[in-house]
Parts: sequence; structure tokens; C-alpha cells
Amino acid sequence: MSRITIYHNPRCGTSRNTLALLRERGIEPEVVEYLRSPPDRQTLLALIAATGRPAIDLVRSKEPLFAELGLDAPGVSDAQLVDAMLQHPILINRPIVATPLGARLCRPAEQVLEILPTQDA
Repeated sequence: MSRITIYHNPRCGTSRNTLALLRERGIEPEVVEYLRSPPDRQTLLALIAATGRPAIDLVRSKEPLFAELGLDAPGVSDAQLVDAMLQHPILINRPIVATPLGARLCRPAEQVLEILPTQDA
């Protein structure tokens, strides 16, 4: 991940704020509207790995589809969550920002600051 990429939903205020925060710092990221162009399995797995968090942390558990699919049941595996996110991108939480320093679910938007390269680097 040599570039900075934001997996963005323009209808989400936090996603818009994160994008604005990047642009305020002079960064023009690659913007992926993930509902229109969902990540493939390899990309999604790489994003999850880069966050250092379990897959459940990148799932929109408040989305009604989460419960409808039974993803709130005990014992649901990361593989099942990834399959659900691939089939139903609305389940992917946002925004996710990936930089050479890692990836973060940027809720709140300021979490993006943890993974931005320093200006003198």
C-alpha cells in the first residue's frame, strides 16, 4: 500500500470528515466508493490485517442486515464475516483509510492521524 486510500461512503458524515481532514493536510487520497466498487477478498483481508484488529471490528454491526444474516450469533468466524462483507458491502464499516503505516477504521475521523506519514519523512 504505497498510496493513501480511503474506502469512502459519501453519504456518511464521518467518511466525509475523514476525507476533508486528509485534504486539509495536503493529501489527495485514492477514493474508493466501496459500495460502488467493493474490495475483493484479497484486498479486504489485507485491510483487516493492516488494522491489526479482528474482522468484527470492521463490520457495521448496527446495520439491520447484520442480525438478519445471523452474524450476531455466538461463534461466527472471521471467515464468515468476510464472506458476508464481500456479498453485502453495506456491512463494511467506514471510512477505512490505508497508508504505508497501516490501516484504520477512522471512527472518529481523527484516528486517521495515527497512520499518516510525518511531513519530514
